[in-house]
Amino acid sequence: MTNRSIALIDCNNFYVSCERVFNPKLHGKPVVVLSNNDGCAVARSNESKALGIPMGAPWFKYKELAKQHGIIAFSSNYALYADMSNRVMSLLRQFSPVQEIYSIDESFLDLTGFERRDLVQYGQKMRNMILLGTGLPVCVGIASTKTLAKLANHCAKKRPEFDGVCNFNSMPVQVLESLLMSIDVGEVWGVGRKLAPKLNDLGIKSVFDLKRADPSRLRRHFSVVMEKTIRELNGTVCIEIEEVAPPKQQIVSSRSFGMPVTTLEELAQSISLYISRAAEKLRNQQSYAGSLTVFIHTSRFRENDPQYSNSKTIALSSHTNSTTRLASIAMWALEQIYLPGFNYSKSGVMLGEIVPAAGVQEDMFSHSRSTTKSDRLMQAMDAVNKKMGKGKLIVGSQGYGQPWAMKQQQKSPSYTTNWEELLKID
Repeated sequence: MTNRSIALIDCNNFYVSCERVFNPKLHGKPVVVLSNNDGCAVARSNESKALGIPMGAPWFKYKELAKQHGIIAFSSNYALYADMSNRVMSLLRQFSPVQEIYSIDESFLDLTGFERRDLVQYGQKMRNMILLGTGLPVCVGIASTKTLAKLANHCAKKRPEFDGVCNFNSMPVQVLESLLMSIDVGEVWGVGRKLAPKLNDLGIKSVFDLKRADPSRLRRHFSVVMEKTIRELNGTVCIEIEEVAPPKQQIVSSRSFGMPVTTLEELAQSISLYISRAAEKLRNQQSYAGSLTVFIHTSRFRENDPQYSNSKTIALSSHTNSTTRLASIAMWALEQIYLPGFNYSKSGVMLGEIVPAAGVQEDMFSHSRSTTKSDRLMQAMDAVNKKMGKGKLIVGSQGYGQPWAMKQQQKSPSYTTNWEELLKID
């Protein structure tokens, strides 16, 4: 019996499933969820996959096929997806004191010490509770390392005999090895489609082949990550569960426009919006930024338009997380790189040289009184937006209306985060 039990819980086809929870008529129908500005298919139901819609497909190329087969397309509903994810993660906390939220639809739980239970039944209990509490289907993979748990989850999803829960730790060695022989090496976490052909050239075609490979030799061919992957496939823990996500070292906020933007005023509004979002994230992780980058560019897909791309990075005299100060600096930087006569398609900001609040070095020429006043202002701003709703209190340079904002022409209602859009039953 292994001394580690790690579970990976993954929401099946998360974006599509969220849409189906509030619109049961979508079950069994071909559904896709589109990227920013309704550009590409970023999530597809099994029915859409069967009709030949590839991942990342430019949606304008498939609109005729959608009409023929009744494919239903939705704009990305970020507020809904984030709220549903939070509900799932909250429910999962009841099953283990150690949890890592790996992504919007994946979570690791440390079940070490739970082996006196039947962990397959425990996994089924997780599935039932999440289905009852949110309506979302999930699968559970259990193994001795995170890499193996990812593979176990893959089996739970793809193989009906596991009924949504696969526990590698409870399998006889011969059964597990036979299973690994049947799984393509490209399914291993960290290998994927890019590295799989190179491994195939070395005669490594299945997960079992990679498990038996010499980790030191493959480290020379690839990297230390590949060595860790092989050791994890053999049950040696190389990737620990992170209960608290480490603070981001860079924060980027950027979006493509819903329509071409030409004026400095409109670009300034977008930059102000993005700096507000980035600064809020900075404060949420209790950090300060030491540099700010502003960038703008035209669309390479508009071949008949003149092309232009530029950015400017400013080293701040002292670290800050103040929206007002960062916005003022960003406006100056934008003025330095803006050129009239271009159809801009995207703008954005990046905060760098990020340090925790405890590591901020004060500027001897700064005024502590004004800094304290700014901190209080930001605290009040964050408190109002948390209580009244995102974006209720903004800096004036963001403007109102924002005709350049991202297109979401096919967005479903914000069923769980907006009182005006709550689900109505006739």
